Amino acid sequence: QVQLVESGGGLVQAGGSLRLSCAASGRTFSSYAMGWFRQAPGKEREFVAAISWSGGSTYHRDSLKGRFTISRDNAKNTVYLQMNSLKPEDTAVYYCAADPGPLVKVVAGTGLGSWGQGTQVTVSS
Repeated sequence: QVQLVESGGGLVQAGGSLRLSCAASGRTFSSYAMGWFRQAPGKEREFVAAISWSGGSTYHRDSLKGRFTISRDNAKNTVYLQMNSLKPEDTAVYYCAADPGPLVKVVAGTGLGSWGQGTQVTVSS
């Protein structure tokens, strides 16, 4: 499995932007589908976005389309989440995950092989 470390979280005002990064260790990163999830206080973890091993296919949570964009750079073993027009309801701990299985498995978010420790995103009103 790969080891994942998220970064880029912080405090931002509503309407602002952040770009989260998830750095992966391991030579097989380019063969893993990757995803971003988030968990707000008192709520269940939810899917945000996922990307195939090649970057050729992506899925985004319907409610976040147009504001959030997932991408990856296999040469840097890194997956990104660009978040624009942030809202207070985007406040959560954001986690990245990886799995060697199909993209749909990452979208489902269960039984994934690797998870990062999370990065806090706080959006003030």
